[in-house]
Amino acid sequence: METISFDEFKKIDIRTATIVEAEDVPESEKLVKLQVDLGGETRQIIAGIKNSYPPESLKGRNIIIVANLAPRDLMGHKSEGMLLATRDSSGIALLAPDRDVSSGLPIT
Repeated sequence: METISFDEFKKIDIRTATIVEAEDVPESEKLVKLQVDLGGETRQIIAGIKNSYPPESLKGRNIIIVANLAPRDLMGHKSEGMLLATRDSSGIALLAPDRDVSSGLPIT
């Protein structure tokens, strides 16, 4: 991976969010459509997590997102951010605060 400067890193808006709705993207085997609360603002995020997280298991979860990623169209659905996760041999693991926190808090 290429290294970036601290000034470049500071441009990334990483925040807490709460999933308020989650549903399958019917035309996809992997995608889930999420509505996330960013503390007074709701955004839609499309994420390839269906095999590890059925939509019905996601509502109310605190997650970490990149909030200032340019919107992108995924299978006809607008994604307005990116949730942060990792993957190992067991599947995908969402990154989240270790306790309940308010939505929209910056990660510092």
